[in-house]
Amino acid sequence: MNRCPISYELCGDKQYSATGLKMLSKSLVRLEVLPFSAKEQRKEAAARMKRMSIQGVQPKLSANLDTRNSRFKIVNQKGKYIIKPQSDIYQQLPENEDVSMRMAKATGIEVPFHGMVYSKDGSLSYFIRRFDRVGRNQKLPVEDFSQLAGRSRETKYDFSIEQIIHLIDRYCTFPAIEKIKFFKLVLFSFLIGNEDMHIKNFSLITNKNKVVFSPAYDLLNSTLAMDGGEEMALTLAGKRSRFKRKNLIDYLGKERLELKEHSIKEIEEEIQSAIPKWEALIHNSFLDDQGKMAYLALIKKRRQRLEW
Repeated sequence: MNRCPISYELCGDKQYSATGLKMLSKSLVRLEVLPFSAKEQRKEAAARMKRMSIQGVQPKLSANLDTRNSRFKIVNQKGKYIIKPQSDIYQQLPENEDVSMRMAKATGIEVPFHGMVYSKDGSLSYFIRRFDRVGRNQKLPVEDFSQLAGRSRETKYDFSIEQIIHLIDRYCTFPAIEKIKFFKLVLFSFLIGNEDMHIKNFSLITNKNKVVFSPAYDLLNSTLAMDGGEEMALTLAGKRSRFKRKNLIDYLGKERLELKEHSIKEIEEEIQSAIPKWEALIHNSFLDDQGKMAYLALIKKRRQRLEW
């Protein structure tokens, strides 16, 4: 029996459930496969990159949902969705990112609408709705932390968690609220093995005259995908690995973010209560069995580091 890559519901012999299609658009009753194989999508992404200004190691395409023809349409500009195909280097990145983003949502972290779509070769591509697009043509102001810090793409790893805290104080309308969001996101990323949270993966968005953290994006278990040997892309107390409770809870939460004891306890309890949901999501995900077991094992080890 198939499972819908948008809703994770069982959907018999169909590719998508009715619920999953309605999540994309209330008028959808079917969804055509992307008319490109994974290899063709990577080629298209490379060809369009200069025009789209969407850069990065992972190939990305801009797209709109064409409800009249029940399909995603690849575009050069003004796309409301980003599509990421299978990588020819790292295994199961779409499946990995999709379930990781669902786990974030289950933890109370705001994420954009996302899911996966089948391509003509049967592979799955990840899609995510752009959070900076509202209405027909309005674009909300968004700046990632590399822009705020005046850093280049080449120096996106040459930064620290402590420096991000200074930028939160400087730019956010209500820094105390955003620090709680940031703390939760850092803990979540540590627990799921997301070692690639560099400064371009944190952004602030201006909405209704308030500067706040944008919805989270680019969350995945990069340890599972590539195992770079480090636990964080940015330094914390001058280190990137071997973090324990004293580093993440005591030093980051209490000392640097200056969070109240009850706030830290609430965040810990919220994440802990979400872990059974994480496990269910991983079991129902589109990762292969080896990937599922490796993901669950990593979370168990990281929980022990936090003495949970």
